Amino acid sequence: MKLAPLKAMHWPYYKQLMRIDKPIGTLLLLWPTFWALWLAGADWPPVSLAVIFALGVFVMRSAGCVINDFADRNVDGAVQRTQQRPLAAGTVSAGEALSLFALLVVMAFALVLLLNWQTILLSFGALALAACYPFMKRYTHLPQVVLGAAFSWAIPMAYMATIEALPIYAWLLFFANVVWTVAYDTLYAMVDRDDDVKIGIKSTAILFGRYDLLAVALLDATFIALLAYIGLDMQLFWPFWLGLSIATMLLVRQLYLCRNRERAACFNAFLNNHYVGLAIFIGIAVSLL
Repeated sequence: MKLAPLKAMHWPYYKQLMRIDKPIGTLLLLWPTFWALWLAGADWPPVSLAVIFALGVFVMRSAGCVINDFADRNVDGAVQRTQQRPLAAGTVSAGEALSLFALLVVMAFALVLLLNWQTILLSFGALALAACYPFMKRYTHLPQVVLGAAFSWAIPMAYMATIEALPIYAWLLFFANVVWTVAYDTLYAMVDRDDDVKIGIKSTAILFGRYDLLAVALLDATFIALLAYIGLDMQLFWPFWLGLSIATMLLVRQLYLCRNRERAACFNAFLNNHYVGLAIFIGIAVSLL
């Protein structure tokens, strides 16, 4: 597959490929990154560092969406939710998508070059995870785990950029976010489960079957428990615990929304995770004031 020139007239379609009109993925990637930036130094980070990571989150999430649509270009047309995506609809060529992905990766690397050399080395792991995730759903029922690692890789990068080390907290936070990502992306996969079964796409929603909500509940409980352990060990103050309590209530509400496994309800529950991440971030940030 060859790269193809990007066309100015196709910018509206490129925006669709990058999901600029659907920021939920960017936010779900941003909040854990900010948790790590604030917790790494047990203080508010420099504004410049927060800006670099925020821009990096946007660019890499966009790149991930583009390569995801490239990988799924031959199956998206058979899924109700994705049949109007540019590659599935034929409004953008596969070569254009690859060129856009390459451009976004170059932009992300330019941002990483503003950080220390240890973080630059870690960035190659982020690229590898982002590039391979879309293809995992053809080989394993656990692609959500790979997505979790991709969505969590900014956490060790944030620690390395802040304190030039990877303490146990970095990996506890990394694992907590992987678990949370698997939980909310299982809700997302429940939206497409019937279509995915027909076309042979694998997911945790299919793997868990009728125990899907129980599995999500256990994952959510593990996520909250790990954050609580970090909060206790770091002696975070009451705003953190308030934020964590709000996040817990939101997670419980998501399970209630999905009790009948209706597509729209599962999708709305997935979207609600933005507020979970936000509540935890506000709790961390205010606690460290």
